[in-house]
Amino acid sequence: MLNSLKTIIGSIGLSCIISTQGIAQDIPMPTAEPDVASPFAFAQSKQKSARAAKADASESGSRVLGGKLAEDGAWPWQVALMINGAPIGPDAQFCGGSLILDTWVLTAAHCVHMKDPNGSWGDLTPQSLSILVGSNKVATGEGDVISVAGVYRHPAYVGTEFDNDIALIKLTRKPTVAYKTIRVPDAEFGDALDQPGVTTFVTGWGLTEGGKHSDMLREAQIQMMSRDMCNQIMLEARAETAAKGIGIAAQVFGLKTDETQLVWKELVKHVRAPMTENMLCSGTFEGGKTSCNGDSGGPLVVPLNDGGFIQAGVVSWGMSSASTNSCLENAMFSAYTRVSNYVGWLNQTISAN
Repeated sequence: MLNSLKTIIGSIGLSCIISTQGIAQDIPMPTAEPDVASPFAFAQSKQKSARAAKADASESGSRVLGGKLAEDGAWPWQVALMINGAPIGPDAQFCGGSLILDTWVLTAAHCVHMKDPNGSWGDLTPQSLSILVGSNKVATGEGDVISVAGVYRHPAYVGTEFDNDIALIKLTRKPTVAYKTIRVPDAEFGDALDQPGVTTFVTGWGLTEGGKHSDMLREAQIQMMSRDMCNQIMLEARAETAAKGIGIAAQVFGLKTDETQLVWKELVKHVRAPMTENMLCSGTFEGGKTSCNGDSGGPLVVPLNDGGFIQAGVVSWGMSSASTNSCLENAMFSAYTRVSNYVGWLNQTISAN
């Protein structure tokens, strides 16, 4: 997969030296800055509401990235993670999740694990969040708001990366409104679902096109895509930008072409694939259907022949835009935690708590 990267600098040519201002562009990369990668901090700091206000002023489009409004009751396992104590509304909603048992919510680890002002990483306390169940609308008086008994992040997840991006939240009680739980696949079924072309649906209340709020649940039909292909697309796009930087460095240090090639080859040896085997790639070849800020932790589900659904993934990360510091709206795909890889951990955690 990385072999083609070794030739990219040759195809660009060292004569194509540009200024350093030309390096920053919209390339497919996951956003990892703590204030953006942490949805809780993003909402709590009022950045979410400020971005939405700016979008309203610019009269940008107001639909989810390629999606549509979900029908009432269409996704009855979907829940919203809320900042506890804040007025119930889109400003307080920071992530999604899914009910896999009556009192257990599946979500993303980066939704409940964040860096504090002192630079230390830690999990959110149960008292800092609550869960909205049984409503497509995030508003006061809608659904059932339930307090949290426990937060359980996968032990192999670290805040600086998105691998093992999965967590469980235990509720203090069962919901008192209509809801359903969603099944998760075992390893064998997970392999069957992780095939290019398999139909998937992603749902959430994340920021819409132009950065607007969505107080109503929205859905987008997408499809599984080859992980290798998604990695190739991302790595080649990054390599083009990196090669320009190498070209600038070579010019500054007076390196010859063959010397620059050696530097490039050594760099490529250390490149890791962005999507690991613990991740799914789902989207569309035409682009523009993807998850955005606020959708994190929500379910990626696959329709079954019996009319039901099964949850294949958890919304983890998407492509970032250097110009907006938000999701790249024309991205072809996003990354989802591959739930079937974690069934053992899910069972063990639930049994122990």
